[in-house]
Amino acid sequence: MRLTYQTDYALRLLMYLAVQGDRRSSIHEIATQYGISENHLMKVTQRLAALGYVDALRGRSGGLKLAGKSEQIRIGEVVRAMEPDLAIVECFGSENTCTITPACSLRHVLDEAIQGFLNVLDGYTLKQLVARPGKLRIALNIVT
Repeated sequence: MRLTYQTDYALRLLMYLAVQGDRRSSIHEIATQYGISENHLMKVTQRLAALGYVDALRGRSGGLKLAGKSEQIRIGEVVRAMEPDLAIVECFGSENTCTITPACSLRHVLDEAIQGFLNVLDGYTLKQLVARPGKLRIALNIVT
């Protein structure tokens, strides 16, 4: 199983904002620190803002910051919101043409595995991911 770049960038963006506290950050700043595309990060930011995770303010004194508290943001919830499709094999989809589906147990096993994966992520908050903010600031070259 592999998460999309959008989910990866969403988690990185949230972590960045969490270590910044109330300080607003620009998309350019974050994209530069991570070495990722500003255009891709812009799309991720728009989605996270629409979902209520990010407060995005335009203008001269604008920027991004977390819309809520990091201890209230569950990682599993973010992954579910960002991933367009966790159907990792054909039989999960509505266009299933696999001939062995009626006799196959693979779908149930994989579904159980995905649920286990998400349940583990549900056990973690954004605050836990940034439990060592000093180390993250150093890794990201953030000056406070």
